[in-house]
Amino acid sequence: MCLSVLYLSITNAFAHQNTLEKIKSSGVITWGFDAEGGAPYVFHDPAHPSKIIGFEVELVEAIARELGVKVQHFQNAWDNILLSLQRGDFDIALNGIEVTPDRAQSVLFTRPYYVYALQIVVRASDNRINRLEDLRGKKVGTLYNTEARRLLEEMAGVTVNTYSGQVEPFKDLSLNRIDAVFVDLPIAAYYAMPNPQLRMVDAPVGEGYYAIALRKEDTALADELNKIIERLSKSGELKKIYSHWGLWNASQEKLFLHKGRLQKYTESPPSASEKTPVAVTRFLPTLLKGALVTVGISVLSMMLAIILGLVLVVMRLYGNKWLQMISTAYIEIYRGTPLLIQLYILYYGLPNIGIAMSAFAAAILGLGMNYAAYEAEIYRSGIQAIPRGQTEAALSLGMSRSLTLKRIILPQTFRITIPPMTNDFIALFKDSSLVSVIAITELTKSYSILASASMDFFKLGIITALLYFGMSYPLSLYSRKLEKKLKSHDKNL
Repeated sequence: MCLSVLYLSITNAFAHQNTLEKIKSSGVITWGFDAEGGAPYVFHDPAHPSKIIGFEVELVEAIARELGVKVQHFQNAWDNILLSLQRGDFDIALNGIEVTPDRAQSVLFTRPYYVYALQIVVRASDNRINRLEDLRGKKVGTLYNTEARRLLEEMAGVTVNTYSGQVEPFKDLSLNRIDAVFVDLPIAAYYAMPNPQLRMVDAPVGEGYYAIALRKEDTALADELNKIIERLSKSGELKKIYSHWGLWNASQEKLFLHKGRLQKYTESPPSASEKTPVAVTRFLPTLLKGALVTVGISVLSMMLAIILGLVLVVMRLYGNKWLQMISTAYIEIYRGTPLLIQLYILYYGLPNIGIAMSAFAAAILGLGMNYAAYEAEIYRSGIQAIPRGQTEAALSLGMSRSLTLKRIILPQTFRITIPPMTNDFIALFKDSSLVSVIAITELTKSYSILASASMDFFKLGIITALLYFGMSYPLSLYSRKLEKKLKSHDKNL
């Protein structure tokens, strides 16, 4: 079995050295992309959800036609699309991938196929922002791991909200959660122009290039794709595709005149000696900042979970019939639905009925309410582990039920449930990474952003794992110490 896996790995690695030959011999080119919220690049047709459309779909089909092969789709999260390319999951990555020096050290880019610029979008009723400098002092949404985000971070005084998807920043802009959106022009044009509540301000700024990403060794494939892109541009087919999607502008003329750094990377890829070593330590402040956000969200969420869980278990064990039903329903619903869906409903769903909250508040509320269901069950098992005779003895001595619960039952329950509560807290630390879907940049999200930018998933991953361990291990030690202290206290009674 191991030998088979090794053989297949070696065969696969050899195949990568002959990707162009493999494509031509198999008659198929495998294209990696992310269609989730990918308009107008590549996305599912709302009228025919099983079909994908977009200007990049038409471009890839034109390239495949020139190669004389068929296209095989490979859906892949945009976050790690270049990593999957390097793994050999598909032949080309073409999905609005901006050419940057960091990426050019890890993958081979073809000549550019589109010139993009960056565009500001605001609410139609907002006249405060009329140029790039007006973004200072404002909350601005953008996509992570993009040139737009880098530019915003270089500007002093801008609060940057980073999103994974293209739809979410525009939704938050409409809900007054942010003041502006700053993204690539194709995205801004697609989402803002048809929406009368939004408007694009000032002329686009900056300039960059989208190119097809290949594995470093695929120089023959790069040469072939460069020739095809040149043919498509000279024949006017590129212009036809971009015009169809309303993306053709004067900047695209530069595609055919450009002789800059992209050609340099295509014609003579940088050697290993030319590569700039990745200084992982320069990313440490960003990771520590993400860790601080993780700690804050986890601690506040756990506090909410403990208090709400206690209320739920009291309702279930000591409440009337209706309170018991409400408590049971809450626990079963929260345990039976994914936390991710609950976060989406809290942050993006509730505004539809007039309830809007900040991303930080939604994160704490979502995690806290979810873990409260589990805490309630932990407390219930702890309470039921205490011999019933203790309650009967306390009541026979004249103590009220509430006083019995407060003085007799709950203190013992607390001691019993410390280990599972600690486990839950550690699990919550890790689950806090899910809040990144609502524009919170915590530790895992910080790692994802930095690793995607630097393509150094291993070293940054080790550092991130150590940070998580450093946050959770002291908690385990404190829990053990507290258990011993309480046991010692019981023996002395």
